[in-house]
Amino acid sequence: MSSLGLQIMLVGALVGISSSFLGSFLVLRKNSMLSDAISHSILLGIILTYLVIKQTTGPLFIIGAALSGVVTVYLTEFITSTKRVKNDAAIGLVFPALFSIAVILINVYARDVHIDIDAVLFGEIGFIWLDTTAFLGLELPKSLISMSIITLINLAFISIFYKELKLSTFDEALAKALGFKPILLFYSLLTLTSVTAVTAFDAVGAILLVSFMIVPPAAAYLLTDKLWRMMAYGSLISLGSSVTGYYLALYWDVSIAGMMAVMTGIFLILAFLLSPHYGLIAQEIIRRNQRFANEERALLVHLFNHETSHHQNEENIVTALQEHLMWNGERSRNVLMRSLNENLIERDGEVLNLTLKGRAIALEIMQPWQKHFLNETNLNSK
Repeated sequence: MSSLGLQIMLVGALVGISSSFLGSFLVLRKNSMLSDAISHSILLGIILTYLVIKQTTGPLFIIGAALSGVVTVYLTEFITSTKRVKNDAAIGLVFPALFSIAVILINVYARDVHIDIDAVLFGEIGFIWLDTTAFLGLELPKSLISMSIITLINLAFISIFYKELKLSTFDEALAKALGFKPILLFYSLLTLTSVTAVTAFDAVGAILLVSFMIVPPAAAYLLTDKLWRMMAYGSLISLGSSVTGYYLALYWDVSIAGMMAVMTGIFLILAFLLSPHYGLIAQEIIRRNQRFANEERALLVHLFNHETSHHQNEENIVTALQEHLMWNGERSRNVLMRSLNENLIERDGEVLNLTLKGRAIALEIMQPWQKHFLNETNLNSK
């Protein structure tokens, strides 16, 4: 723990991990922008709490500052409930107003206090080693201790109320019917989000906290459909972003917290491209396979329709495919090769014949159409 670099990476990882636990539910509830609103509005809670208790540290300061985040959510929900504006517009109305009031109060009443707007918004994780305290015989940064406590609190909350949180997130109506309190759980979740934001503001800043809270869970959401895995993957992405962000920041001599946030974006892009189910590459492969399957099905239906006709030797040949199915020579060859390799068709000189497997697939395709044709014929005859 004497390594300053290790301390910085640990604080960054703890901010990301504690945020990912809560951010996973915000992403799933489609309330991601609330984290942005809270991260801005806590500045008002910070200055108001300071004006009351004349302190910028301690439990009372954290609780008082965190309440402003809850007030932000309450005001947003209240405006949304009027049905005059949508939720995203309500967020855009509330937090800029609260943030503006905070900026005015700081300039009027706290000019000589070390509550700097830039520090609150952007933080400076590289200087955490300047504010230390003794803990278990070690001289540790206060941010490391406080973020460790917040991470454990968030983990305990998620573990204790995992079933309730999961149910209220995916089916709020059922949660109410079963006697749960989804509204109470929601506000508890947002209260912890506010507490996490207040605790982390002097390390990574309020704005950069949003990237840790939303981007890793969003990237994890592309990688899995299971909630516990989503939180686990989000935590791993946060850890990876902290480590890689720290070393890249040293290499390029840039903001450490900023580079950590950039790395969360890099991981999101990688997940967006390489996710095995939802990534762009996987989706393109799925679309291509579907196109290949549709081409093979079209070939099987064409052969099936003509295999018992007098024109089979004229229709079920390669040149006829180009004419009837509008395929060029290369496309025809590719479809034929795939169908031959999959044992769907066989060649008898120039004539193409269905195998048992190919005929079974063709029958499966044609049965709904044949049934529909018979029904239409019966109706017309009546």
